[in-house]
Amino acid sequence: MVFHKKSDPIPSSGGSVLGSTTIEWEDQFKENNVMWKVPRLIRFNDNIVVREDEIAVFYRDGKALAYIDKPGRYALTDLNAPVVGEIVKLLTGIQQQAEVYYLQRRFFDIKFGSAEPYAFKDKDFGIVLLRLYGEARYRVSDPSIFINQFVGTFSLETTAQVEQRIKEQIVLLIYNILGKMKDQGVSVTDIPSNLLNIEEAVIAESKNAFQQYGIEINKISGLNINLPETVQKAIDTRSSMQVLGVNYMQYQSGQAVVDAAKNPSGAAGVGAGLGVGIGAGAGLAYPFAASVSQGLAQQPPQIQQQADTKKCPSCGATVPSNAKFCPECGYNFKQTETIKCPYCGKEIPANSKFCPECGKPLAQKCKKCGNDIPPGAKFCPNCGEKVE
Repeated sequence: MVFHKKSDPIPSSGGSVLGSTTIEWEDQFKENNVMWKVPRLIRFNDNIVVREDEIAVFYRDGKALAYIDKPGRYALTDLNAPVVGEIVKLLTGIQQQAEVYYLQRRFFDIKFGSAEPYAFKDKDFGIVLLRLYGEARYRVSDPSIFINQFVGTFSLETTAQVEQRIKEQIVLLIYNILGKMKDQGVSVTDIPSNLLNIEEAVIAESKNAFQQYGIEINKISGLNINLPETVQKAIDTRSSMQVLGVNYMQYQSGQAVVDAAKNPSGAAGVGAGLGVGIGAGAGLAYPFAASVSQGLAQQPPQIQQQADTKKCPSCGATVPSNAKFCPECGYNFKQTETIKCPYCGKEIPANSKFCPECGKPLAQKCKKCGNDIPPGAKFCPNCGEKVE
């Protein structure tokens, strides 16, 4: 509710009526304060001073009654009734009184952060606890709604209390946006690359979210959503793989080369640290090392097949010596029962149907009874038929 038209002249300063008080918001109390409550009730005959960047809101019985948003000095008397008539009506008669709150028009910058982590359910990492922080810029857009909400509904009277409420609402709004992104299939690993999009989404949705508080959010900046260390490491690894155009095995092989070059005394352990398939990364190792370590650019390391590997007795694949199962055929290296191939004499698993060395079948059927005949047997163990 505004008490004068834009065409009304600014009230001129004049002498105070006997017994009246002049009320104004002194500059030393305005810095970083969006709101100030006048410490005494306003009365008929008092003077209210409103500056260019201020709004004076009159409040009583749990709601904002009216406000003055035009700069000037206002004497709340019958003489100024054409200008402040509504307020004079409130204060005359039985000498009713009202509270006055000053508000600043300008934008304020605040920093916000999550008090509790947000549980983001990711398809790859499961429940990931996210924490966020950033900066926001706000101002009062509707004085009456602002006072009704923060003073009337929430019973807040200081700037610190008001801004704490605004910060909490911003965090909740970001959490809501993260939930929508999750429902759209966005992975937690995609969040760092979408921070600007999240900031824009907050601005877009803040109008409806903060209009009910008489607040305008003008800017969200410096948004940072912290991921757990293990998740961040996985994101960094994936980014490096995409830049280099390699798969995970090749990336690990190249990384091991870099680590070995930095610590020559530990070079012997390179093969064991690769897990499986060091040969798969041998061709990539030097380009990868050169891309992350300039010191290796002049002298490329010589990558050779490590001695601590073995062949799978089932399929013949080369695997690390400490492998428990063959990555190609699944052979269990813990099994110790072996036999010699009757054709080439190589040690092979006892349950092999074909020799992995010469490829000949190791089990045959008895022509008479149809039972399996063990390799090397000269007679069928079931019916005694001679094996040809």
